[in-house]
Amino acid sequence: MTEPAKSLDKVAMTPRPPAVRPKSAVGPIIFLVLLAIAIVLPFMVKGFVVFQLTQTMVYAMAILGLNLLTGINGQFSLGHSAFYAIGAYTAAILIEQAGMNYALTLPVAGVICFVAGFLFGLPALRLEGIYLALATFALASATPQILKLSPLEHFTGGVQGIVVTKPDAPFGLPLSGDQWLYFFTLAVGVVLYILARNLVNSRAGRALLAIRDNPIAARSMGINSSLYKASAFGLSALYTGIAGALGAIIVAFVAPDSFTLTLSIGLLVGLVIGGVGWLPGALFGGAFLLFVPNIAESVSKGLSGAVYGLLLILVIYVMPSGAAGFLQAIVGRFKK
Repeated sequence: MTEPAKSLDKVAMTPRPPAVRPKSAVGPIIFLVLLAIAIVLPFMVKGFVVFQLTQTMVYAMAILGLNLLTGINGQFSLGHSAFYAIGAYTAAILIEQAGMNYALTLPVAGVICFVAGFLFGLPALRLEGIYLALATFALASATPQILKLSPLEHFTGGVQGIVVTKPDAPFGLPLSGDQWLYFFTLAVGVVLYILARNLVNSRAGRALLAIRDNPIAARSMGINSSLYKASAFGLSALYTGIAGALGAIIVAFVAPDSFTLTLSIGLLVGLVIGGVGWLPGALFGGAFLLFVPNIAESVSKGLSGAVYGLLLILVIYVMPSGAAGFLQAIVGRFKK
């Protein structure tokens, strides 16, 4: 291994307080067990629950993309609802107006969002911390209004949105529409997770970690920080855009008011709940993002926001490092 490569590995292996990643020798076995449970699950629950579980996986993919940007590369974003919206509208327009197969819309949405994220990441290179957060906040705030503009109304449907035809199971499979979309989403999610994990463990992933932990040292090792940071923004947008496309197909409807700043904040909350820098935590964050607001509304419809806030404070108090730190503490207790 050359000296620059050795130095890069040393930089990437320095302590990283923001990222908590519990390691276990039985990780692959746990993954296979969870995958087997996920395959059996839609046959054991009702149709609406299957829809909820599918939506949880969609949110998990979007949080996974945000984790690559914030947890792995250290860039803060409050604008991922914009990329989610771009992906959703890309899928809806291609399905309803171009007659494209719903599965083929996912890579198209991913590529468009990658380009949008990369281009947004270039001017954002001069911004860091709260200033980058403010720029992405502006992006999230502007996107719903842009989608309502009259010149785009022919494509976006304006304030009325677009109704998307929900696909049935192909090849005569004995599955309901919700069950098929569950398995389709599960397959896409597994592929995206494996790709993200391989990326983080690759040389490019070590470069992203090095930029996050010590930008000056990373640049001195010959890492092109600008290219890596812009690419991280694009890759994160790609993941979120694919999630948005899947969300449009599953919900069978898109409208500008579905992609407000609240969604961006929700994705950030899911990231923190799952564990910043821990990729499997995206699933915990997706479950929190979907189910906790429903629980809060079931407790009190008039005070659902207050109940949600109290539940969020309680979860943060119990799991200050997110699900990653909580599971790590449990594993530590069992080892003792």
